[in-house]
Amino acid sequence: MANVLVVKAHPLTAENSHTITILDTFLQAHQTEHPEDTIEMLDLYHTPVPEIDGDLLLAWKELSAGKAFTELSDAQQEKIRLFNEFTEQFLASEKIVIANALWNLNIPTKLKAWFDTVNVAGKTFKYTAEGPVGLIHDKKALHIQSSGGVYHGKDFSAEYVKGILNFIGITDFSAIYSEGADYTPEKTTEIVGHSQAEARELAKSF
Repeated sequence: MANVLVVKAHPLTAENSHTITILDTFLQAHQTEHPEDTIEMLDLYHTPVPEIDGDLLLAWKELSAGKAFTELSDAQQEKIRLFNEFTEQFLASEKIVIANALWNLNIPTKLKAWFDTVNVAGKTFKYTAEGPVGLIHDKKALHIQSSGGVYHGKDFSAEYVKGILNFIGITDFSAIYSEGADYTPEKTTEIVGHSQAEARELAKSF
């Protein structure tokens, strides 16, 4: 039995999104293959994720200087509480599924804000004399991404997601890159269908 955290970084549903079509296919197959797993959906477009801003930066600085949490402003306390909740939610999950589309060669801003909550010194990585070292070795991750063009998984978004997860220690990493649906629209059904088949196969061992 495992806790599966699904990070949905797309505002649309499967009706209008290739990314979510593939995600839904994977989740249906995964539930069939691993009925004992618990799936928790984190919809970043319907969940407030605090961005690192002035409130958070000053709050962390003040806490490091010895200020009590209760002495922070209400806004600072709430943002830290939410930030920490996302960190703990990530730490409590054994399997991570991230789904997003490639927009302007990068990840959605809401996904970047979420990644900031799981890339935390002292919790998911630590600094050493030899440099930073990842602390997360008990999780596996899957990245599902669709893109209109063809990049062979070498675009900034794909590289960023894999790079950050590797940075914090996750090396059991899989990816489904559904590429070229806009470049060759006459092959859209074939491209998405191939990615769905890949998702069903991957669900067996994930």
